[in-house]
This record gives sequence, C-alpha cells and structure tokens, in this order.
Amino acid sequence: MVIWDGRCWIKFCQGDGAEAAIVRVQFVSGTHAIAAALFGVLRPGDELLSVAGAPYDTLEEVIGLRGEGQGSLKEFGIDYRQLELTPKGMIDWQALAQGIAPKTRLVLIQRSCGYTWRPSLSLAEIGRIVAMVKAQNPETICFVDNCYGEFIEDREPPAVGADLIAGSLIKNPGGTIVTTGGYIAGRQDLVEAAACRLTSPGIGAKGGATLDQTRLMLQGLFLAPQMVGEALKGTHLIAHVFQSLGYPVNPLPDVPRRDVIQAVQLGSPQKLIAFCRAFQQWSPVGAYLDPVPGPMPGYESDLVMAGGTFIDGSTSELSADGPLREPYIVFCQGGTHWTHVAIALEAAISAVGPADQN
Repeated sequence: MVIWDGRCWIKFCQGDGAEAAIVRVQFVSGTHAIAAALFGVLRPGDELLSVAGAPYDTLEEVIGLRGEGQGSLKEFGIDYRQLELTPKGMIDWQALAQGIAPKTRLVLIQRSCGYTWRPSLSLAEIGRIVAMVKAQNPETICFVDNCYGEFIEDREPPAVGADLIAGSLIKNPGGTIVTTGGYIAGRQDLVEAAACRLTSPGIGAKGGATLDQTRLMLQGLFLAPQMVGEALKGTHLIAHVFQSLGYPVNPLPDVPRRDVIQAVQLGSPQKLIAFCRAFQQWSPVGAYLDPVPGPMPGYESDLVMAGGTFIDGSTSELSADGPLREPYIVFCQGGTHWTHVAIALEAAISAVGPADQN
C-alpha cells in the first residue's frame, strides 16, 4: 500500500497549479517518468509537438526518432513534430504563434538545455510558451520536462500554467540522498493517467510499494534547496574560470541560472576525456577509476562520464559528462559543496590547459 500521497510534493510544485502528484521509487529515471506521462496522455492519432527543438537524447527512442521503435510512440500511431530553434538557439516565437495544429494533443517543453548548446528556459519563458499554446487551443496539454530545473527559481512550472511536469529524484529534488525514483505532478486527471501507465488501469496511483524509502524522499526534498544553491555556486565558478581560459561557456558567467548545468565547449575528444578523468580523480567514490567513452542505453553517441557519486547516476552530486561528437562539449552538473567543485576544477584546468593549447 502507498503510505504517502505526495502532499508535500504538491506544495513543492506550488499548489496554485499542481492538483496532484505521484512520487515513486519505481521510476528508474527521469526519462521513465517522462515516458509514463507521454504514454499516459497521448492516444493514436494525436500529435506530440516539441517547441524547443530536438528533445533530449534519451527521448528519441521513446518518440520513435531512433532505434527499433519497439513500443515507441510512433509504433502506437502518435505523430511527432518539432519547432526548430532560431540560429541563436532561442525559441522561435513566430513559429510557435501559429504552430498548434488541430491534432496537437500535447506540447513538450524541455526546460533544460540537455546535450545542446542553447539557453535553458526560464519560468517566464515557459509561461509565455503556455500562454501562446493555450491562445491557439486551450485543450492542448503543456507538459514540462522539469529535469535539472527544480528549485532554481521560487516557483515551478505549474505556477505559470503548465498542465503537467515530470522529473527525477536523483537530480535536484532528491537532495543528493534519494537512491532512485521520479515524480509527476500537475492536473489531477493527467497525473492519474500517467499513474495508470506506471501501474495499470484500475490501480493507478493507489498502488505501489515505497520500499521504506519515504523518509529518504522527504529528507531529500528538505535538503534539495541547499544542494541546488551549492551547485549554482559551482556553475558560476566553472563558467568564470573556463571563459578566462578562452573556452566558450554556456551559460555565461554571472547571468541568472536556469538549471544546474554548466557547459564548456572543449573542441576535441581528447580534452573532453581529460576533463572527465580529472573530475573523476577528485570524486568521493571511485576516484581510482578511469572514465572511458562507451555506449549508454538510450543515447545515440558514445559518452564519457565522470560520476564518482555516492548515489549511482546522481547528478545532484558533482559530475561531468558529454557525448563524443563535435564540438565536444562537457556538461557539468551538481555539486554538494562549491569548495569540492573548486578542487576538481583545479585538476580539470591542469588536464586541458588554455583553449589555444593543443
């Protein structure tokens, strides 16, 4: 039996917009939570529209853009379309103003930049997207992939009109101590539809073991704002240092943060690997390990990942990774102490050197 109904998570999502929430250890990742929401809401003949360009790599096989297509949205007869970003990597507001078609059932708004070189979205921009979508069709569902964006601002997307959001507990809201799981929050009927996809029709959100993880999930949520605050200090520091070394960085130093990701364009596979190795060497777990590029389920390109974290895959703890494809960008996430970020950063500087150094 479920002994916790997620009331504190509704409050976290700002109760003026979120009517319900499910928080479950059974979600194996943020991608799993997002997929449950998409499959729960969409039906054959519907259209899914991504308004911020291409989705995150792991959603490509969910949608059916890549892979064998087994169980993808495409196989179930759900169409997909995306609005490309402008040449500067911004939302194409003109295209969005007339982008909603009669069969557009759901709009996907990816808050974070993912593995792309674009600004992550602010809550103000998400609110503007929602308003433009609803002006064309009030019935179109606005769904936000909220990964990496929780606690960055003082509200969450339901407060600016989003119908549904989803994310992972081994990112921001888990406070670095939750071992697994994810959440979905928003309109009650949509949350229940996603819950029926996770469990089964007739059970929905009413069933599912918590496996004695309730205390960790509540404590992680309590710690999350502090952990996110430390991670943001680290992103500012990384941006300052690597811009001074001549590398393009995104976001720029001192600009308002929109998620906990700091990207640095290193320009070569050798530097990408060297950077990740430096971060791994100063990790609290597995410092002796040597990250090497390799395939990862759900990703098209080989990845190199520094993840010496107490929770496997936890990107609220300090980590760095990137796909081995041009222009060879490393994406740094998390960090429980900005001083730890500084120590790892010193090693990374020694490993890659200035931008003009081969």
